[in-house]
Amino acid sequence: MSQRPAAPAAPAAPAARVRAQALFELRLLLRNGEQLLVSLILPLLALIGLAMSTVPSLGPGRRIDIAVPGVLALCVISSAFTAQAIATGFDRRYAVLRYLGVTPLGRDGLLAGKAVATLAMVAVQVLVIGGVGLVLGWRPSGAGLVIAPVFLVLGVWVFVALALVLAGLLRAEGVLAVANLLWVLFLVLGGVIVPRATLSGGLAAVTGLLPSAALADGLRAAYLDGSLAVGAVGVLLAWGVGATVVASRTFRWSD
Repeated sequence: MSQRPAAPAAPAAPAARVRAQALFELRLLLRNGEQLLVSLILPLLALIGLAMSTVPSLGPGRRIDIAVPGVLALCVISSAFTAQAIATGFDRRYAVLRYLGVTPLGRDGLLAGKAVATLAMVAVQVLVIGGVGLVLGWRPSGAGLVIAPVFLVLGVWVFVALALVLAGLLRAEGVLAVANLLWVLFLVLGGVIVPRATLSGGLAAVTGLLPSAALADGLRAAYLDGSLAVGAVGVLLAWGVGATVVASRTFRWSD
């Protein structure tokens, strides 16, 4: 007597699918030497270099207290923008996005998985950079420990959206080149490591409109004074909404 074939297993719940995809994305980030270099090793070297030297000038205040928030902002840019833009660009080139988009995970689940993986990576970066900063003498404000996560989450949203804009408009090789170039520009001219308050008036005002400077300003205000930089929140919200709208209209799931 023949047996009836077993019924196919039902797909996992949406939350479980997103969690599995997020763990997969996080493992890829941690195993990719180039991405790990940009996301963790270079920011760590920048922190140690800033703590051990007197250049560039970071303005008034304890140098380590000013340096750590800027390096944490650099970490967010590295993980949420540079790493995600490059990974997404090459995933699209090799049709990974197209195939995953038609699985039970779906496109929304794929994007949610990337966002969760990025938040997890940022949490790792905060633990590592914050731990080294404490060893080097960093003393953050207690209130800042509550306020700063607001800026970290906003920063992840803004820079992941910008990463999707870049990855959706250019081919993979172009994404690689432009993402790395923008990382350098944010580092040097974006008010990240060197506070924009140390720049001349006109340049400081223009730099303050960049998401990189808003993120760094917000983290510095939180960790230094325990205050909420409302203007920085507004800049990040404007960039986040704008980049999300552009990404939703221009992103391509396959070449």
